[in-house]
Order: sequence, then C-alpha cells, then structure tokens
Amino acid sequence: MPQLSRSAAPLGSRLLGDTSESPRRRRIRVQVLLTIFLIGANLIGAVIVGALVSVVVPGPNVLDPAKYWWVNFIVIPTYVGLAFIVGVLWGTTRALRALRWAIEDRKPTRKEQVSTLSMPWQLTRVQIFLWTVALILITTIDGIIDPQSIPKVAFTIGAGGTVVCAFSYLLSEFALRPAAARALEAGDPRRIRIAGVMGRSILSWILGTGVPTAGLMIIAIFSFIRPYQTDADRLAVAILALGGITLVFGFFLTLLGGFATTAPISNVRSGMAEVERGNMDIHLAVYDGTELGELQSGFNRMADKVREREKIRDLFGRHVGQEVAEAALSKNPELGGEERDIAVFFIDLVGSTEIASSRPPTEVVALLNRFFAVVVDEVDEHGGFINKFEGDAALAIFGAPAEIDDHCGSALAAARRISARLREEVPECSAAVGVASGRAVAGNVGAKSRFEYTVIGDPVNEAARLSDLAKNAPGAILASKITVEGAHSAEAECWKFGDSVTLRGRSVETILASPVS
Repeated sequence: MPQLSRSAAPLGSRLLGDTSESPRRRRIRVQVLLTIFLIGANLIGAVIVGALVSVVVPGPNVLDPAKYWWVNFIVIPTYVGLAFIVGVLWGTTRALRALRWAIEDRKPTRKEQVSTLSMPWQLTRVQIFLWTVALILITTIDGIIDPQSIPKVAFTIGAGGTVVCAFSYLLSEFALRPAAARALEAGDPRRIRIAGVMGRSILSWILGTGVPTAGLMIIAIFSFIRPYQTDADRLAVAILALGGITLVFGFFLTLLGGFATTAPISNVRSGMAEVERGNMDIHLAVYDGTELGELQSGFNRMADKVREREKIRDLFGRHVGQEVAEAALSKNPELGGEERDIAVFFIDLVGSTEIASSRPPTEVVALLNRFFAVVVDEVDEHGGFINKFEGDAALAIFGAPAEIDDHCGSALAAARRISARLREEVPECSAAVGVASGRAVAGNVGAKSRFEYTVIGDPVNEAARLSDLAKNAPGAILASKITVEGAHSAEAECWKFGDSVTLRGRSVETILASPVS
C-alpha cells in the first residue's frame, strides 16, 4: 500500500526515518534517539536543580564546601553515575528487549503490543523512581547536616525531577514512534491509552505553570518566615532566575507537546491532500497512541471506504456506461424516462454463426473483445455510450443521458471511424452498421428492484433494420437521410443519399444514406 512521500515524513519527523526501513536500522535509530533524549532530559534537570539551589530558592547554602563537601563531591557524583547506568543504559536496553518483536520484524502478541505502547511511561517510571530516591537520599543527608536545608533541597530536587520526567515521557514517546506505528498496525487497541491529548496538555501546564508558580509561592513563604534572609535584591534575583527557567524550559516543553499533537494532524492533512489529488491508495502510518491515533486510523478506514466506493463506481460505470453511472450517483434513479432527440447506431457482426462454429470458444471471445474494443473506443471518443452488448452486436446512443451539441454528426462520424478501423485492425471479421435518429424515450426500464437505463422508440428499431440491410450493402454501413440532414455540414458532406426503402416493421419509407467513397 503506497504511503506518503518521504518529504511528507510518514512518522511525523525525518529523524524517525521511514516505516519501510530495515529492522536493524530501526533498532539503531531508536536506541540512539532514546539514549540522547534521556541523557538530555537529565542534563536539563541538573541545570534546573543547580540554578534553583544556587540563586533561586532561599535557604542555607548547600554548596558550602566546608559543610557539604562529601555530599557534593562523593554522594551526588556516585549516585549520578549509578542513576545514569540504571536510567539510561539499562532503561534503553530493557526497552529494546521489549521491542524485540519489531527488530525481528514479526507481528506482536497482545502483550508485546501493550508493552510497546506503554514503553514511554515505563521509562518515565524509572526516571521517577531514580529522582525520588535522589530526593529522599540527598534531602536526608543535607537535613542531617542542617535541618533548615530540607525544604530547599526537597523542592529543588522535586522540581528538577518533575521537569526531567515530563521531558523523558515526551521525548521517549517521540523516539519510540516507529515501534508504536508497528504495534498499532497490528490492531486497534483503543483501550491502551497511557496519556491522551488532555494528559499532554495537563503535563505542559504542570511544568509551564504549576511548578514555576509553586516555586514563586515557596519563595514568598520564605520571605515571610525568614525576612532577614530574603532581602529585596535576593528576592528579585530569585524571581528573575525562576522566570528565566520557566521561559526557556517551558517553551521547549510546550513545543514538544505541541509537536506531538500537530504531527498526527499534519499527517492526516497530507493524506487528505493526496486524496484530493486523486491518489486513493494512500495509507497513513498510525503512530500516536492517543485520540490522534484514532484520527489517523479513522482516515485509513475512510480511505478504504473511498477506494471501495471508487472501485464499485468504476465497475458500475463499466457495466452501464460512465454517463449513466454519473447520473445515477448524482440523483436518486427512478423508473420512467423523458423524451429526447437522440441518434443511435446498431452494429452487428456479419457471419457470427459461421465464426462461432469454425473456431474454438476462446478464440471467438478474443475476437469479440477486439471487435468491441474498437467500437467502445470510438463511441467514447465521439461522446456517446454503449447502451448494451447483445452477443455479437452493440447499441450505441448519442444525446442521452448527456446532451451532445451534434448528436447526429457524432453518431455518423463514429460509425464511419469504426468501419474504417475494423477493416485495418480486425480484418478477420466484418460488421454492418445502421445509424438512425429521432425522438425517443430515454430512462430506466424494469422493476424497482432491478432496472436498466435504455432508450425506447422508433430510432432504435430503424437503426436495427438499417444494420440488417447494411450487411448486403457496399461498405456495410447505412444511415437514414433524416440523420444526415440533422448533422452539421462538416459531417453531412461525408454522406450521399441513395434509394428509398420501406424497412421491415415500418410503414414510412426511409431514404438511405451511405458514406462517400
């Protein structure tokens, strides 16, 4: 199934590659992105903690080398090293082990599917655990040294950990998008939703508004409790520093959340643009586990229905003619019809009985298909449509259901071209053509449960009789004088008038016309 072009980024970003890349490249790509993103998220957390401890949150100076040297130079570095091994290396390795089905390029089980879609949350839980341990460990140690440092240390580590966990979730979800696309392709697990669009919005609010506001409130509380430690200058510095952190990291977090929301929407918009351009074979990669993923799945289901409808429409048009099909689809078809001025020609294969008896059935069918290919091609070219095939004969109508400016001239020109092409392209057989015109009823005939579009009237009968008569005429093509006179001069000059005959079943004489040699 064709997908969006590479320029449209099937997975929402070129960093994620294409859904058709090899499992090995996919594994390397996911592992590299996960490692970079998790390290980056923790570095962001470290910067925030450092800024909060040093200049933002009032309280004892926990960076004092005299009192806290063994905490800052032994405990914290040791724990950071262990956390790096557990959180980044072990976390990404565990994630890839859970995604082995994608690396092996096989369909996931239900358990593997759930594990893949919940993997961003699983990695985030590891980060929550590690930062919670850090909060308890370092706050306890610093509190033993100086109990007044507990609120400051607890808040800074908690705020940093919250930011890290939020970034970890959004970045992990982004990095694991290729695997999520494969998992969602295996089914439609609508109940597996870790965080929907609303959850992402709340997450952005917590980090962009909740945590900074809580920080400002804590600073204000400290200014009331310990006014001697929070003079106006320090309070201004703290507010400016916290505001700067909020602006920078809040912007990036909002950008990530917005990108995660708009990427699937852009994906669907690209798919809709392809459908508008007539590409009905488009299929989107479903990679979002939220309501937006359901939007992508819904687009694919809609595209499937459109393809099915177009297939039925095409098949319908092949059976009844494109004009009739368009008319039937544009309005509710009903039994009955309307009087129209039309031109028709009836073409019949000469000697079909002898051909059928002297050749194998497969050869007869192949010959008929070549014969009818020429007929259909010229009828379409001149604006008519084949109303029906009757064994080795066909009836073509010009002027209904769609009006033609020169329906008589179109029917006459099509008859001449068919006669000339059959002599060149299907010399094994010959066909007799009769062309007539006049007033007829065009519409749906049959029953309410089964009907067909056709024309009924004297022109149809006259064309059939002219076709029978043409089998013994030079060139095997005859038309009525009325039809030639009804054509524009350019086509009428290509015909000459001949004898007057009374056709079988008619009381009025018909003046015959045949093409000028």
